[in-house]
Amino acid sequence: MEQFRLPKIPMPQLELPQAIQDVLTEAEIKLAHRPKLLELFKNCFPNTLQTTTKLLNDGTTFVITGDIPASWLRDSVEQVIHYLPFAREDADLQRIIGGLIKRHVQYVLIDPYANAFNESANDWHWNKGDVTEMSPWVWERKFEIDSLCFVVRLAYLYWQETGLTDVFDENFRQAMEAIVQVFRTEQYHFEQSPYRFTRDNGIEQDSLQNKGLGMPVNYTGMVWSGFRSSDDACDFHYNIPGNMFAVVSLRQMSEFYEWIYRDQDYVRELRELAQEIDRGIRLYGIYRHPEFGPIYAYETDGFGNYCLMDDAGTPGLMSIPYLGYVGANDPVYQNTRRFALSQENPFYYEGTAAKGIGSPHTPPQYIWHMALSMQGLTATTKEEKLEMIRLLESTDADTGFMHEGFHADDPTIFTRKWFAWSNSLFSQLVYKSMKEDIL
Repeated sequence: MEQFRLPKIPMPQLELPQAIQDVLTEAEIKLAHRPKLLELFKNCFPNTLQTTTKLLNDGTTFVITGDIPASWLRDSVEQVIHYLPFAREDADLQRIIGGLIKRHVQYVLIDPYANAFNESANDWHWNKGDVTEMSPWVWERKFEIDSLCFVVRLAYLYWQETGLTDVFDENFRQAMEAIVQVFRTEQYHFEQSPYRFTRDNGIEQDSLQNKGLGMPVNYTGMVWSGFRSSDDACDFHYNIPGNMFAVVSLRQMSEFYEWIYRDQDYVRELRELAQEIDRGIRLYGIYRHPEFGPIYAYETDGFGNYCLMDDAGTPGLMSIPYLGYVGANDPVYQNTRRFALSQENPFYYEGTAAKGIGSPHTPPQYIWHMALSMQGLTATTKEEKLEMIRLLESTDADTGFMHEGFHADDPTIFTRKWFAWSNSLFSQLVYKSMKEDIL
């Protein structure tokens, strides 16, 4: 099938909100002794607003992923997440982020199984021949459990940072309940789910096996996912970090229903669902590794088969504390982290320029900048954080921006020169390190 030729969407450059200008001014002072890092931060921190964000007349916000003219639910959240701490007193940021939450609600109500959407019902698609229930609004319809979780994450953190509740209207409530219904359905994927997906492009990881149903799974209480956060098909369809994210999201939803909607019956339902998924993770998602001890698997099918790896994308095993499932000092997480940063992880690479986690989504020996940023954000020591910042600073190929993957021996060989999510995650690490006074 012919892949859609990527159209170019003009993205008007926004005037930077004052709070963001103030952060850049602060960086001029605190990073003055590190001119290369300062340049990277000044380029990357505002990149989402300067290149990927469009305010629409209906009060919503459309955020493209960068070099692809569609909005991924997951990416768009992580592209703006580093702005949330500055939104409390900045009306412009509230308009931007609140508008993105409203746009997410529209998309979830159109199709809660889709991962990426168009600005309008223009019938643009990543691949014109996907066999699934497409909509002219949908760019791609790969069901990834994390896509829905990120919608909840942004709304929850926005509420926590600003105290504003105007986004929690009836449409938002319907979107939350649509997410819960999908989770409930996908606990019994083979028995109840209408979702199917195949793509006739010859790339194995772009299609679900078994005529679009995916490989068989056993009931575990966890939620089935067709694809990973890399948009690659799961090997075994209970993705453990994705289900951890779902537990966190359901707990956050329960706060919406307790404090905003005042619906105690639904609070109980949400907590029961979170408990079912969490029990499944603890029973089926932990693997007794002969070298590292108990570790969280990346995927399982509930039949005793495991995929032991980590991927650079979020949610991944490295990002478990970042998502809020357990703290960075959790012993099973620490075992898992040691596994992920070892040769036992098939997507961990070491080269002459860097070492870190890559992905099956990119060629062997390609390390992802996002993986280095996440390793820094979840590190428990100043030394590891500083080492990750040093690696990020030294592997930008003198472009002034972060990329997707780069070759472990030669950072001038890289994928995606315009990848806003990667720029944002790097900025989050640098700003947090600035506030901790470790730079």
